[in-house]
Amino acid sequence: MQDVKGQIKQFLLDNFVMDGDLTIDDGASFMKHHVLDSTGFIELVTFIEESFDIQVLDEEMVPENLDSLNNIDAYVARKRRASAT
Repeated sequence: MQDVKGQIKQFLLDNFVMDGDLTIDDGASFMKHHVLDSTGFIELVTFIEESFDIQVLDEEMVPENLDSLNNIDAYVARKRRASAT
């Protein structure tokens, strides 16, 4: 089983990155590097919810949580910790 970053990176590469040579650095902003548009962002949120069995609340849909692989990894970890308590 891949880690959170690996699963998200593969999802992005499979669904949004047209240039096969493009790499996605863990800290790179999806918005700044034009990896996702608004529709793609919603698809990413849906993927995160389904893959990691969490609910992304409207107020959590902010760059600090979802704009890079590092941010998503930390966000998913926080959500998992919160649901475990």
